[in-house]
Amino acid sequence: MAEAASELGPNTPYGKTLMKVSEAEKRLGAAERDFIHTASLSFLTPLRNFLEGDWKTISKERRLLQNRRLDLDACKARLKKAKAAEAKATTVPDFQETRPRNYILSASASALWNDEVDKAEQELRAAQTEFDRQAEVTRLLLEGISSAHVNHLRCLHEFVKSQTTYYAQCYRHMLDLQKQLGRFPGTFVGTTEPASPPLSSTSPTTTAATMPVVPTGAGLAPPEEAALCLEEVAPPASGTRKARVLYDYEAADSSELALLADELITVYSLPGMDPDWLIGERGNKKGKVPVTYLELLS
Repeated sequence: MAEAASELGPNTPYGKTLMKVSEAEKRLGAAERDFIHTASLSFLTPLRNFLEGDWKTISKERRLLQNRRLDLDACKARLKKAKAAEAKATTVPDFQETRPRNYILSASASALWNDEVDKAEQELRAAQTEFDRQAEVTRLLLEGISSAHVNHLRCLHEFVKSQTTYYAQCYRHMLDLQKQLGRFPGTFVGTTEPASPPLSSTSPTTTAATMPVVPTGAGLAPPEEAALCLEEVAPPASGTRKARVLYDYEAADSSELALLADELITVYSLPGMDPDWLIGERGNKKGKVPVTYLELLS
């Protein structure tokens, strides 16, 4: 853009405008780089370190705890099976129908299952010890997450603060550019209208593209006659409704009622009125209001 301004003539209105816009874009780029750098240091880097470090360790220990629980369940099932087999082997046989050889086999099987039960109990105790140790390690790691949450909350506040600063710098740079362009003749920049203030946290964030179009044409009569008639207009006995104002509206003349966003007013229609307008009342003030700026409640 600066090269184009030099080629087209830096002393011409168009060339001067290109130079000013180029300088403003450079300042915007510098502000963006500062924001990205600050956001990376204050938010992205701590978050990445947590995900790649502490969180990986916690996930690994939790998977290990789950494996320890599965091993413990397997040992419990093995011990239960061994005890059931031991009880079956030690059942006393019938002396009249069982041969002496079967007594020997039964005693041998009972001894084998007794050894199997002892072995299963030892494995169960070892598995229980490993599970308890792993559960304690996992519990301590999970308790440490609370301190990590506090740190990340602080980082998130820093990120929001840096982003707010970045947008404020961009707005200030563009406002300065608009003022500078207004000093150049033939740049087609309106200098008589004041620049709109930055959006605050309490004002509705409504852009020009989403603002409703104010209907044209009078709702009752010409402004002079309407101002006189409105003082004599009385609300109908039925048909009044409450409405919430969606956007600020500045009255064009004395026949209209100025509106503030989020306030509640009483509205009603009169015979012969333009359907795009209603009569609005707020306290002792009365005037026409555009329907597109209202949300009818009841």
